[in-house]
Amino acid sequence: MGDLAYKLMKATESAAVASYGLVGLGNEMGADQVAVDAMRTALNSIEIDGIIAIGEGERDLAPMLYVGERVGTGAGCKVDIAVDPLEGTTICAHYKRGAMSTLAATEKGNFLYAPDVYMEKIAVGKNITGDVISLKNNVEKNLDNLAQINHCKVSDLVITVLKRERHNELISRIRKLGARIKLIDDGDVSAVVSLLNGHSDMYIGIGGAPEGVLAAAALNAIGGYMEGRLIFNNEQLRERAMEVNIYDTEKIYTVKDMVKGESVFIATGITDGELVDGIKINKDGDLLISSLIILPNKVLRMQTTSYL
Repeated sequence: MGDLAYKLMKATESAAVASYGLVGLGNEMGADQVAVDAMRTALNSIEIDGIIAIGEGERDLAPMLYVGERVGTGAGCKVDIAVDPLEGTTICAHYKRGAMSTLAATEKGNFLYAPDVYMEKIAVGKNITGDVISLKNNVEKNLDNLAQINHCKVSDLVITVLKRERHNELISRIRKLGARIKLIDDGDVSAVVSLLNGHSDMYIGIGGAPEGVLAAAALNAIGGYMEGRLIFNNEQLRERAMEVNIYDTEKIYTVKDMVKGESVFIATGITDGELVDGIKINKDGDLLISSLIILPNKVLRMQTTSYL
């Protein structure tokens, strides 16, 4: 996995540099598109036989990196790849904290082929299991259990939630319990993975399913617990579930359901965030690029220079 990770870092670096050129310019679609184009070009230069298992849409939504797209030279190991070329499009467009390019990989067949739908998620850091927190529980029970296992009061907990209207009731219930809420505008991959650094105690709420699998790849490599439930709340989405061989639409997926074998997770920063530093320009005008590689039981921080 280590050698593969160094090769794949080229793809996140390329996407990050491309998006960096549009930081703060208010062009969300443009920043996302240049990231996709740069990542695709980089992936297709790498000696792998890869397929996009988690991408930015279906085949008919190309030129995004779509689910089922083949990438790489066709030589080398067979791998499933999950991508989010620009995690935090709004963050990037508005020059806020936490924009990054992310990618995860595993041996072919090991990723859950999650369709591009919403996923209800709950995640915590290391040494906590489904006996403590679960989507089967209400939020009150989850927070009480987490406080007990952490030997603290519920009011000592910090819970990360995406700032969305759909979460208004959830936010009210958490605050009624006395816990503190860290509201984020975007970037739930970073929010989940940052649990491992102790930046908050729990992530909970509804976000994208592709981002859920990406985050699970990081937790799978280094620890942490997460559950996700795909949301198929209309007939069209239920039909879509059957097309991708998902028949139990209420199934709760654990990390091991979403990532069935060893995995690697890579994030390259665009703007400074909790997980990885953003791109900087040195005195010579060159770009300093920071990346995080999460391998099985190992975390590496890398810095490279792009000579302009």
